[in-house]
Amino acid sequence: MPTTLAVTGWGVLSPLGAGADEFTRAVADRKSGLADVSGMFDEPLPQPTAHAIADFDVRDHLGRKRTGSLDRSTAFAVTASGLALADAGLVVDEGNRDEVGVVLGTTLGSLRATAEFDRETLVNDRPYMVEPLLFPNAVMNCAASRCAIWHHLTGVNCTIPAGELAAVSVLRYGRTLIGRGHADTLLLGATEEFSAHRAWGDHYVHSDDPSRAPLGEAAVVLVAEDAAAARAAGRPMDAEILSAEFGQYEPDGPGPATGLAERIRAALSGAGVTPDQVTVASTSEGGIARLDEIEQAALQDVFGLGSPQRLRAKEFAGECGGASGMVQIAAVLARHRADSQHDGEVSLVTSVSPDGAVGAVVLRGWSRKGSNGGK
Repeated sequence: MPTTLAVTGWGVLSPLGAGADEFTRAVADRKSGLADVSGMFDEPLPQPTAHAIADFDVRDHLGRKRTGSLDRSTAFAVTASGLALADAGLVVDEGNRDEVGVVLGTTLGSLRATAEFDRETLVNDRPYMVEPLLFPNAVMNCAASRCAIWHHLTGVNCTIPAGELAAVSVLRYGRTLIGRGHADTLLLGATEEFSAHRAWGDHYVHSDDPSRAPLGEAAVVLVAEDAAAARAAGRPMDAEILSAEFGQYEPDGPGPATGLAERIRAALSGAGVTPDQVTVASTSEGGIARLDEIEQAALQDVFGLGSPQRLRAKEFAGECGGASGMVQIAAVLARHRADSQHDGEVSLVTSVSPDGAVGAVVLRGWSRKGSNGGK
């Protein structure tokens, strides 16, 4: 039987705040992270607003030492990891650092750092010398590696570039690592930055979808361990990740909608719950009609007229790319942290990508005052 993961703490860095508590208050107050980004970069932008931290300064979160070379995406991940460790009350020392690892999802790392490094090879004089300090930020595993170095974690380290399916992929891989004894505790998360490169790419790819959610940026990290071990040790939980399923289907036609319905049913079966037990569906709906229709059709297929309450994180957090799924999970966790009346409720998190990939995660959450999750 697959391992059930316990979430014993979580951290967020986004326009909605730094840390789980700030994020929770922002979600409860229905705060939007939309900001004026017209002055963020030297390059012009196709849109003047985005869900971005326009005034972000890494030194405000991590100090001056060793932060000068961090790209934005990495700085986000390192910060969110520290916030998650603090939220879980997990102290990393010589006795446990070998058993604490990192699994981080992304789209392709820092698009800006990669593009700028590539540009150096084209515009510099022969022999095409590039600034070597730019190279570490141009590889996809930079953020996960820096998280481990910064927080002195010497356990397993992995990067999963799965885009919109990063969250479900990270959770499944983390479950396998812990279940097979490769780690006791993992930082499971995802990171995505806002940049002029992403803004223009989104503009050209989705120019026919004027109702799409503005771009966003965020890093979300969960502290996870085996739920049975956490319960035996008396460590309270914010949530249990009961199941995680994904699949790939033909992007055109009914395939993804049917496939997502199948994956939802598989996730519910794996979690041992029935559709009528699901209270909230945290979806990836973001105003792109053909993708939103997939989720709407799949939910109707599975739940019929009794569809659970819908939680659309992109309405207040924007399109966060590879971090979107983790932001959806954070929104569910925030709902539990804000109100103990939701203790023990089951939630569904769904994801859809333009290339036909779909995923579903089932979790049960508690507040910090809850009988199973309180601290």
